[in-house]
Amino acid sequence: MIDFRQVSKSFGTHEVLRDASFRASDGERVGIVGPNGAGKSTVFSLIRGELTPDAGSIELPSHARIGHLRQEFNPHEVTEDLLEYAESGREDLHEIMAEIHRLHDEDQNHSGQVRIGELQTRFEASGGYDVRARAEAALSGLGFTEEEDFKRPFASFSGGWQMRAELARVLVTQPDVLLLDEPTNYLDIPAIVWLRKYLKGFNGTMLLISHDRYLLNSLTQVTVEIANYQATRYSGNYDFYATERVLRYEQRLAASKNQDRRKKEIKQFIERFRSKNTKAAQVQSRIKMLEKMEDIKLPQNVVSPGKMRLKEPMRSGQEVVRLEDVGFSYDNERWVLRGVDLRIDRGQKVALVGLNGMGKTTLLRILTDHLTPQEGKRVLGHKVTIGYQSQEFAETMNPDVTLFETVRSSGPGSSMQDIRTLLGGFGFSGDTVEKRVSMLSGGEKVRLAFARLLIAPPNFLILDEPTTHLDIAAREALEIALRDFKGTICVVSHDIDFVRHVADAIIEMRPPGIQRYYGNYDYYREKVDATAPEQAETGATKKPSGVDRKALRRERAEAVQAISKQKRTLKARVTKYEMRIDELENAQAALTERLQKGDCNIDHEATNRRLSEIHRELGEATELWEQAAGELEQVANSAAQ
Repeated sequence: MIDFRQVSKSFGTHEVLRDASFRASDGERVGIVGPNGAGKSTVFSLIRGELTPDAGSIELPSHARIGHLRQEFNPHEVTEDLLEYAESGREDLHEIMAEIHRLHDEDQNHSGQVRIGELQTRFEASGGYDVRARAEAALSGLGFTEEEDFKRPFASFSGGWQMRAELARVLVTQPDVLLLDEPTNYLDIPAIVWLRKYLKGFNGTMLLISHDRYLLNSLTQVTVEIANYQATRYSGNYDFYATERVLRYEQRLAASKNQDRRKKEIKQFIERFRSKNTKAAQVQSRIKMLEKMEDIKLPQNVVSPGKMRLKEPMRSGQEVVRLEDVGFSYDNERWVLRGVDLRIDRGQKVALVGLNGMGKTTLLRILTDHLTPQEGKRVLGHKVTIGYQSQEFAETMNPDVTLFETVRSSGPGSSMQDIRTLLGGFGFSGDTVEKRVSMLSGGEKVRLAFARLLIAPPNFLILDEPTTHLDIAAREALEIALRDFKGTICVVSHDIDFVRHVADAIIEMRPPGIQRYYGNYDYYREKVDATAPEQAETGATKKPSGVDRKALRRERAEAVQAISKQKRTLKARVTKYEMRIDELENAQAALTERLQKGDCNIDHEATNRRLSEIHRELGEATELWEQAAGELEQVANSAAQ
C-alpha cells in the first residue's frame, strides 16, 4: 500500500502540494492525471525518496522493489550494449551472480559448496534465469530488432529509442510497484498496443502518469487527480473520472449557491433585529451560526473538452491528391517507399499508422510536395490548399510579437472572440495571449503554431503528431474540432484515442508499400487481429505458485538455451550453403567465360555436361539455403514473442 498523509511540498515560493492525501492499495492500477505543472512527477519523486515532503508522511510497503520510468538520465554514462542495458536493472541479481563467481574462484570446502547452492537457489527463485528472455521480449515488443539492435551500444541510439530501452529495462525488473511517467511519449502505435498487453498482465501496484486516454481507460481502475495543490481520488478509469468530476463540481456549485443564499438570509435577519432587545439571543445565535459556516471551495480546471471552432474552408475538387506508382529513397539504394498508389478524396480523414522509421513522415512530405519522388508522380486536385503541421513548424514564428498578434496575422478576418476562443483551447487564456512568442517554452510554441494554422484552416490539413505537448483536455477539444471539420485531413498520430475519434480510414505502412483499410481504427484492428492473431507476451500471464513456478522457470531457461543452440546450428547451415552457392557460381562463371572466348583447349562436351551439373547443384544448394534461412527466421521470431 502507498499512503500519502497530509503531504505538503514547495520549491522555494512555488507551492506544489498542500496537505495532499491519497491511498493506492496493493495491486491497484492508478491513473495520475491533472494539468501540466500541477505536481504529478513530484508525487513520483516523493515515492522514490528522491524528494522529502515539507510536511506529512508517505507510507510504502516494506521491502518493495520499485520500478520507475525516469524521464531524464545521462546516456553517455551507459557503456553496455542495448541488450545488456535492458538486463541491468536488477542489481540484486548481479550481486548474487558476482558472489557465485567469487566463490567459484576460491578453493571450495563443504560450506562453500553449500553457500553456492543457496545462492543459485536464490538466483533462480528471483527470476535470474529468465532475465534475458524477458529483456529480448520487451525490446522486441517496443520495436527493436535482434539482428540490427541488440548488440549496438546503448549510447548510439537516439533519445527517443533510448527512452524505449529504459522502459524495457524497467519492465524487465518485474517490480512490486511500477511508476510510469508518460511511457508512451516516444512510442508508435504498435509499441503502445504491445505495452498495453504487457501491462494487462502486470501483477503488482501500478501508478501511471499519462495523457494517453487509451492506456488510462484500458489499464486503470482508480484515478487520482493532482490539481490545486490537492490529490483527489476517483474510483474508476479516466472516462469515469471526467464524468464524475463534472458531477461533483455541479453538486458543489449547487451547495455553494444554497450556502450563499442561507448566509444572505442570516445576515438580513441580523441587520433587521440587531437593535431589538427582544431578539438579542436570536441575533447572537445567528452570528455564531454564520461564523461556524465554512466556505465551500469550488475545484478549478474542471475537465472539459472546451471548444475550438474551425471555419469552413473553401470547397475543393472531389479528388484532393493522388499518388501514382510513387517510389522514394534518401540514398538511392534503400527504398523507403515504392510502388505506392494512393488517392484521397474530399472530406476524407485518413490516419497513417506503423512503426517509427517506416516512412509515415516521408509520405506526408511527398503529399505536401516538400519531397519529390524518384519514381511515379503526385497530382494535386482542383482548388486544393494545403496546411502542413510538421514537427519543426513552430520555429517559423516571429519571436518579437504577441501570441494574439501571431494568430490574428494568419486569420485577418477573425473576430477577437474567435481568436481568444481558439487560443484558450490550446491552453492560452486571459493575459497570457499578450505574452511574446520568445517567452514560450518549446511545447507552448508548438501549441501556438497549431492555433495559427487552424484560425483560417486550408481545405487539406496534413498533420504530423498534432497532439504532442497537448494535455488531455486540449486533445479532446482538437479531436472534436477536426471531426467536425468540413475539409480533408491526413494525420500521423500515436494517440490511439485521437486516431479512433478522428480518422475514417487507415493507411498502414508496409515498406516499401502501404495497405489501406476503408474503415476507422477499430475496423483496422479487427482486420489485423483476424489475419494475424496476437499472442500473449512473456510476463503477461499470472504467475504460477509453488513447485509449478520453479518448474516453469527451469523450463523457460531450458527453452532459451535450446533456442540459442538451434539458432547457432541454423546460422552455421545458412553460412555453409551460402559458401557452396558462391563456389558453384564462381565455377559456372569461369566455365562460361572459357566457352565465350572460344578456348581451343576446352572439351565442349565435358564442359557443357559440367555446366548442367552445376546448374542442378545450384538449385539444390539454393533450396537448402532457403529452407535453413526460413527456419532461422521462424526461430528468431518465436524467440522475440
